[in-house]
Amino acid sequence: MHYPDHLLYRVNKPARYTGGEWNTVRKNWEVTSLKFALSYPDVYEIGMSNMAVGILYEQINALPNCLAERVFAPWPDMMQALRTNKLSLLSLESGHSLAEFDVIGFSLGYEFTFTNILSMLDLAGLPVWSKERGNSHPLVIAGGNAALNPEPLADFIDLFVIGEAEELLPALINLLLQHKQANGRFEKKILLGETAKLPGVYVPSLYEITYRDGVYQTLTPTIPEAAPSIRRQLVSKLPPPPIKPVVPFIEVVHDRGAVEIARGCSHGCRFCNAGMGYRPVRERSYEEITQAVDSIIENSGYDEMSLVSLSSGDYSQIDALVADINAKYGARLALSLPSLHIDAHAIKLVDGLPGRRKSGLTFAPEAGSARLQRVINKHIPEDELLATAAMAFERGWTTLKLYFMLGLPTENDEDVQEIVELVHKVKAQGSKAPKRAPQIRLTLSTFVPKPHTPFQWVGQESAENISRRHELLKRGLAKRNVKFSWQDTRVSLLEAVISRGDRKIGRVIYRAWRMGAAFDGWSEHFNFELWQKAMQEEGIDPQWYACRERQLDEILPWVHIDTLVSPKFLKNEYRLALGATLTPDCRTSGCNACGLEGQWC
Repeated sequence: MHYPDHLLYRVNKPARYTGGEWNTVRKNWEVTSLKFALSYPDVYEIGMSNMAVGILYEQINALPNCLAERVFAPWPDMMQALRTNKLSLLSLESGHSLAEFDVIGFSLGYEFTFTNILSMLDLAGLPVWSKERGNSHPLVIAGGNAALNPEPLADFIDLFVIGEAEELLPALINLLLQHKQANGRFEKKILLGETAKLPGVYVPSLYEITYRDGVYQTLTPTIPEAAPSIRRQLVSKLPPPPIKPVVPFIEVVHDRGAVEIARGCSHGCRFCNAGMGYRPVRERSYEEITQAVDSIIENSGYDEMSLVSLSSGDYSQIDALVADINAKYGARLALSLPSLHIDAHAIKLVDGLPGRRKSGLTFAPEAGSARLQRVINKHIPEDELLATAAMAFERGWTTLKLYFMLGLPTENDEDVQEIVELVHKVKAQGSKAPKRAPQIRLTLSTFVPKPHTPFQWVGQESAENISRRHELLKRGLAKRNVKFSWQDTRVSLLEAVISRGDRKIGRVIYRAWRMGAAFDGWSEHFNFELWQKAMQEEGIDPQWYACRERQLDEILPWVHIDTLVSPKFLKNEYRLALGATLTPDCRTSGCNACGLEGQWC
């Protein structure tokens, strides 16, 4: 079944819920042994832009005895319509309720999607607490970068896949098929004990947590099968990219074809959990990329293609790759390179892309002063930045977006003042442009210390100091015609609480959800007062979780997750940061002994 027309007529963008898009995979429900519902727990336009869902969708559906269908978080109007009409949340492909699947899999990329997970389970008529789901309920799995600290969701998820799932998935599927009973369900207690034997699988219910004076102390396995430390899984060779993407009926955030050209980043920015969590760098072969581009265009009709990586310009053959794709398709294909490390080479590269309107370029210095750039290990010499900006303006770019973070470790008012001075200098380069002076846009975010990074021990700057520094910038740039945007400091505070949380934060998430929290990453739906009340009722001090500096010997709630980047390396990077000392890129300057040396590098 699918949602009735009378309901769809009453909600915004009904095509979010109808399915039937081009390249949708529809398999025979009755004869397929194992059924997965895959989700990025956000609205359709965001979920359809998530690469992990697309990879798993194609990989699982390639197996004869498995099917994978998609489901995303219904927008609040649809959420209310389902509750009012007492209807279940349905998959896009076959219109089955989530409760009918064997496995529900969530890709976790952002902490503010966590309440949506609870909404989706509840809308399917499923208990949100894992301990309340029995053999008659689906197995709930989660993975992704935000699962590298699984503890805030540990009481809701049956098992986590830590790291990259592509090579682990066949073994997990075989195990699920072996344990699926004649009645179509699993004996979960037995199954979870068996899955805990698989590398990279974390089953939270098989561990006992202890606290001392409210502070996390130990996580102890309760059965021999559960490992005391769960190692992040890595694929040594990137698997084939998806080449038959589902083409949405409505515009989505990344409404284009996409090929992952490399995974991982070696720049070593100390604030970046993705840079640490996806090490080491692995490149896809040149031939595989060009073949994938051809296949995606043929299978989807897209006239725009994105070559995806954490730092696309670092791909070793990027110039030849872009030149060859351009030579083949010319102006028929718009090519985009996200996440470029901005320099003169990047400007020339982007300038030569066909189908690219010269509207906006984005630079992300992150910090204004050379000292603070050394602290975060992202040093862009000022003369190089200004020369790059000048080149962009001379070549006709009309808008320059500058991204900075406030509240970085060791930041002071002088560092903030240097942002003002740097923006003045960049704007002066724009005044030399051959046409009208380009527009400068300044985007400010608040630093959030993340697990498994050198800054995981750092306390977040207070909201009062961040607001005061906002004012310093506004006063310094008041007459410079610079457009500002900045993040609500309360959003950053809550993000830090959740991302550095232990299992007690799960109760806060549950209580906030019960009071109506949903789509917390959307400014129009974010309700900090509601979260504040939830934390108060659970006895949680957000300042203690977010703003307190950890000691290097403190036991952290995510210590049982081994990302393969060694604690010794992270601690040394933290010390180097405090001394404003750079660590060079290991791809160009030799091994930095991060823990992945040997078989991986």
